[in-house]
Amino acid sequence: MPDIAPIIEARELTRSFGGFVAVKNVNLRIRSGTIHALIGPNGAGKSTLFNLLTKFLAPSSGRIFFKDRDITRMAPADIARLGLVRSFQISSVFPHLSAHENVRVALQARERDTFAFWKSDEKLRRFNEEAMALLDSVGLADKAYARASELSYGRKRALELATTLALNPEVLLLDEPMAGMGTEDIGRTAALIRRVGAGRTVLMVEHNLGVVADLSDRITVLRRGEIIAEGTYSEVSSDSEVRKAYMGGAHG
Repeated sequence: MPDIAPIIEARELTRSFGGFVAVKNVNLRIRSGTIHALIGPNGAGKSTLFNLLTKFLAPSSGRIFFKDRDITRMAPADIARLGLVRSFQISSVFPHLSAHENVRVALQARERDTFAFWKSDEKLRRFNEEAMALLDSVGLADKAYARASELSYGRKRALELATTLALNPEVLLLDEPMAGMGTEDIGRTAALIRRVGAGRTVLMVEHNLGVVADLSDRITVLRRGEIIAEGTYSEVSSDSEVRKAYMGGAHG
């Protein structure tokens, strides 16, 4: 594959907590239009790296670029406006609002005059139609008027994805999208990620290696805060260092 300019790039990224180095001199290039997974055994540093790339943590050293723009010191809200939006966060929906209302809030948040409820009926009707279209895109049209708190775990995750898509992201940042799901929800959510990821870039941390194998174009494997392998699933799964890292451990 030719060397395409990355949409996200980390250069010599390091994060220390006291004397412990969780991420060490990581150089990472994420290609536009791909699904890229970060994996590794427990304690590998993948969640810390993901939090650095999504700006929920500040690096101790190193730099992060989005489309050649240095975003190292930018806040999560600022990078969201650029098109990098993180989904699947705890408490990212309002439990007592309906699914439709949750998406409509996200659509209103996309605009500069956020939560301007005095807008004309015509303006609000536009949000209603967009919200329903987004719910339909994630398979929740039949649950539009159900409270978020009444949805199953997997359906809540689909609603979170709909609220993320409301912000029209260029890059979807998914934090363990399959965590806590049963087999049926995993299959549904994987299919959903593949569908909504078409035409976008997706970066995800995921423990389920079956999902990673099925969805990912490229995989970065970490161990003790450093990259030990990168490539397709077949390439990294046959790598001797990766096999050594996972031997006898849980796969996440």
